[in-house]
Amino acid sequence: MEFEPIGLIRTPFNSREDMPIQSRAASGIKGTVEILDKYKEGLADLSGFSHIYLIYFFHRSEGYKLKVKPFLEDELRGLFATRAPNRPNMIGLSIVKLTETKDNTLRIENCDMLDGTPLLDIKPYVPDFEKPESVRIGWLEGKSGRAEEHRSDGRFK
Repeated sequence: MEFEPIGLIRTPFNSREDMPIQSRAASGIKGTVEILDKYKEGLADLSGFSHIYLIYFFHRSEGYKLKVKPFLEDELRGLFATRAPNRPNMIGLSIVKLTETKDNTLRIENCDMLDGTPLLDIKPYVPDFEKPESVRIGWLEGKSGRAEEHRSDGRFK
C-alpha cells in the first residue's frame, strides 16, 4: 500500500505542545492547504462547501501502543477507542471550515494539525450524510465538551 500526498497543510503550530487537541478546540485558528499542481483540477466545485474533511499523515508521530492515556483522561484506554496520533497507520482526520479557494490554495479555520502536515485527501462535509440515529461516545461521555480547555502536551512523541 502506498500513499502520495496531494499537498501540505500549513498552520501556526511547529510543535505538539500547546496545540489544540481537536478541531473544535481550534476555533478560529487559521491555516492554508497547498495542493500540488497536478491535483489542482480536483478542487473544482469545492468552494461551495463551508466545511471539509482533511485526511492527513501524522508525519511527526513514531510508533504506537495499543493502550494509551488520551487527552481528557488519566486512565489507559484502547488505542482504537481514542483519537491519539500514534497509530499503526498514522492517519489523521479533521473537519475544518473552508473560507476561501484560490488557485491551488485553500484557506481554512479550526486547524488542529502541525505545520507541514502531508495531506492525503479532502472530502466535503455533508451533515445529512453524517447524521447517525443515536450516538454513544463511550469513555468520553461527559468529557468531550472539555476539549476547548485542553492543549496538547508531550504524551504522544
